[in-house]
Amino acid sequence: MSFKPTLSTHLAQRLVLTPQLRQRIEMLQMNKLELNDLVVQQLSENPVLEELSPDEISVSADQANVDFSDTPVTALVPEESFAGIADGSGSIGDDYRGEGERPDFLGSEMPVVEGGSAIVEGQTESVETREPEIGERDSFEEIDYGTTFEEYLDPGYRTRETEVREAPSFDQFLSAEGSLADHLNWQLRMTMTRPEVHVAAEVIIGNLNDDGFLEAGLDEIADIGRWSMEVVEEALGIVQQLDPTGVAARDLQESLIIQLKALGYGGRLACRLVRDHFHKLHHHKLPDLAKELGLPVEELVSELKLIRRLDPHPGRRYAPRNAQYIEPEVYIEKIDEDFIIRFNDDGLPQLRINRQYRQMMESKETSKETKDYIRDRFRSAVDLLKNIEHRKQTIYKVCERIVERQRDFLDHGVEHIKPMMLKDISEDIGMHLSTVSRVVNGKYAHTPQGVIELRRFFTEGMVNDDGEEISTRIIKLKIKKMIEAEDVRTPLTDDQIADRLANEGQRLSRRTVAKYRDQMKIPGSRERRQVV
Repeated sequence: MSFKPTLSTHLAQRLVLTPQLRQRIEMLQMNKLELNDLVVQQLSENPVLEELSPDEISVSADQANVDFSDTPVTALVPEESFAGIADGSGSIGDDYRGEGERPDFLGSEMPVVEGGSAIVEGQTESVETREPEIGERDSFEEIDYGTTFEEYLDPGYRTRETEVREAPSFDQFLSAEGSLADHLNWQLRMTMTRPEVHVAAEVIIGNLNDDGFLEAGLDEIADIGRWSMEVVEEALGIVQQLDPTGVAARDLQESLIIQLKALGYGGRLACRLVRDHFHKLHHHKLPDLAKELGLPVEELVSELKLIRRLDPHPGRRYAPRNAQYIEPEVYIEKIDEDFIIRFNDDGLPQLRINRQYRQMMESKETSKETKDYIRDRFRSAVDLLKNIEHRKQTIYKVCERIVERQRDFLDHGVEHIKPMMLKDISEDIGMHLSTVSRVVNGKYAHTPQGVIELRRFFTEGMVNDDGEEISTRIIKLKIKKMIEAEDVRTPLTDDQIADRLANEGQRLSRRTVAKYRDQMKIPGSRERRQVV
């Protein structure tokens, strides 16, 4: 059987993302900190972009309040409008306020970008380009690059006279916080052991999770160093004697037994309960356990109090504390009877196009290769500015609709939150559902009710007996309050909670109550029962 090359033609449809649209989608998903990192990266990579100094940052009142409801996001204007950005009008600016108002970040003119089309999230966006006609001048050919091009090619160069030596910052002298492995290895080095046992112990320490439990099996550890099982078990015993007590256990049951023995309670009833009856103890089946052991329930309660004083996560105190920094994307403030949506641009670099590169493009002495390079950098810079503006416009539109639908919540608290779905906002602003999802995910708003993730405004609902739609978050809050007010000796069952909700007009099944309770990480009635 032989194969012969052939030529054929066919028609096909496919989705194409231009670099500009790909960047636009990625920027919608970014929070403020991630956007700041992107802008800083673009400033270092694109010499055409420059950051405004604090003295130059100013936005007039008319710039900060321009109606854009009828303005297309991708405006097509001649390339000569680069001048509007080169003189500083392309800076990224301040607030949105009022119905249908937003700042015009790029001025009234916006430059054309590379042509192409794409179908993104069910929408088609296209940008037109055209070749200059014969005898027509290309505006890029008239832009002067100047004589400072070499300086931008090597922005890190400094003469000896202008070099400024930076002293190390104070935080470089701070000691790093020790981890659980560091703490255990420090103790292990002071322990007299055989060399192979010492190495096996180090491997065991390296396989502990943040809670201090051993994740790898002993046979796996033995295979790592080709040690005998006796060596590995001896190493495990040594690590389990180190501080904090209870580390290197395979599970919670073993960790509690280690802690009880270390306290001298190895022969006490509490240790026997954990060792032989851990399942019933874990599920609070104290009456059944007391009947099986022939002991009064009060004695089991006394031993249970001792067990509860033990640490179920012995290694957590040494776990790395990776703080998650939250910075509000917008401020939603109430002034008189109106809510104002204000962007939080503190710390975000304010951008503009460098004027010198326009002069270099207009210079006849600049080579074609140089002009081509700056032409590409110009387009990349303008795409970034336009995408930042598009991101702000989209976030503002979503926040505006959220404020309209959740005014009662912003005024009076979580008890007044209304059911709202992503598709409701999507239909209001005329954007795809996935676009709204990208906007609200991971972004926070500073509201009269505190700093809240935008996604938390969205909740499902149900219709009560009065025909009113009520948010499931309010129902969860009612369930939580019922459980907090219950008698710990006879806690409410899911059926009892469902009956109480039905009396208030919200009819839920027992299974639904259990689902909401699990979502709030509240244990069942048997686990909540306490014998006093």
